[in-house]
Amino acid sequence: MNGSLHSRYNPRQEAEKYINTLNLRGAEYLVLIEPGLGYMIPPLREKYPAARIIALHVEDQSGAARDGETLPDTGGAASWSSGSGIDPEEFLARLIPDCSASAIRIIEWRPSLVRYGESYLRLLSAAANFIKRSDANFRTVKGFGKRWFRNFLKNLKLLRNFPVYEGLPGPMVITGSGPGLEESIPLIAEMKRQGNLFILGASSSVKALLCRGILPDLVLSTDGGPWALLHLYECFRGGINTAAARIPAIAAALSAALPSQCGNVPLLGLSDGSFWQSLILRRLNIPHIPLVQRGTVTASAIDLALAMGSGKVLIAGMDLAVRDIRTHVRPYSFDRLPAEKASRLNPVYAQAYVRSAGIADGGSHQIYASWFSSRLKAYPDRLYTLGSNNQVFQGLKEWKNLTTKDTKDTKGKNADPSSIAYQARITNIRLPEDPAGFAVTILGEALSDPRTKGPMMEELSALLFPGRQGVEAGELAGEIGALAGPYCGVNYG
Repeated sequence: MNGSLHSRYNPRQEAEKYINTLNLRGAEYLVLIEPGLGYMIPPLREKYPAARIIALHVEDQSGAARDGETLPDTGGAASWSSGSGIDPEEFLARLIPDCSASAIRIIEWRPSLVRYGESYLRLLSAAANFIKRSDANFRTVKGFGKRWFRNFLKNLKLLRNFPVYEGLPGPMVITGSGPGLEESIPLIAEMKRQGNLFILGASSSVKALLCRGILPDLVLSTDGGPWALLHLYECFRGGINTAAARIPAIAAALSAALPSQCGNVPLLGLSDGSFWQSLILRRLNIPHIPLVQRGTVTASAIDLALAMGSGKVLIAGMDLAVRDIRTHVRPYSFDRLPAEKASRLNPVYAQAYVRSAGIADGGSHQIYASWFSSRLKAYPDRLYTLGSNNQVFQGLKEWKNLTTKDTKDTKGKNADPSSIAYQARITNIRLPEDPAGFAVTILGEALSDPRTKGPMMEELSALLFPGRQGVEAGELAGEIGALAGPYCGVNYG
């Protein structure tokens, strides 16, 4: 092996000469694709001492040296191989926080490509996909980090009634807002009429469901942007006396943009599992469900569905793609926006064409599809695809129809077809008069405590000062106070 991957005469000099041809200035993380026996690592460590070195191996290289050969010192370099037991993208995610693509550089060792072929290319593709996703997440945090923090403090005031779903036994369908949902809606309506079906709808799919007479049992919102409010407003429109009669309950990331009406319905709070959020929620005795932040509501919905029940989970409307000029299911909450701007020189269809092309060129769908492609095998064998979804889900079983067993509840009797919300037990939440102010006090105490200062500084600095190094505790505390000010001691709900 050594002869095919490295020089037979002076592999150290060969590696050093190659490293000197690379411009890696500004790189914080160096990801090596199958570096063989690691001769590149010492010159990289010497030339770029501040960078973290991570080696991804197609196979374990231990014991591959020639007899009597002294291997290079690779200490300090994290290493992954196919026998590590975890996905390479997951391995990189544990070592590299979300950051700009310019902070991560991939270094290839081309002799390995000749030797390993497709295995090498798959590893290279996994590293490239991770960098795209990390860069997208970083840009999102950079644009929305402060907004997410403000939303979290503001939304504490809305937590009044918490719905508890105790092991939903029947099938659950998750509705995304892709164009394919239109094909699945008649199936969902029929299944709902037949019996025990729980509908977890992404907020962007609510308008399409309600316009066809389907009332979702739980609406999920994770988006922190202000446009997300347009989707949730659909939950409270219509000639119904109370909001509770319109939508049984809402599940929302506590960093999401939520209208004040959400305080009138049971609200299932979702945290991102971060230390600072968990600390506040525990101190305030707020029940919640921790979900890892995924970047797409589709993944969050699957995580939530699997956590809530033990039955089969169906996915619908998850195209992760544009169909011609159609970007979403019809009707859609944003439909009125192009109509309002329409004119003879700017017709609705022209706007739809420009928007669909922009979404397709943006690449976010490909990033999410790639993420699902690498993760679907890790999900329990409970996922089914309903109707038309992205081809990445073709590996899942296709849902045909409900069986007698599926349409009965745990007591063996047919469930009420109108709604399954009766299974939610409502818990009242008692909060201080000024929950946002109390939360800021908790954060201040944690920043002053040596036991908690480290994780607090790491998380909140990345959230409120993305991309900056060396943020001081005083500066961070000042920014927290400035962002929280409008919500402390104010009754805005």
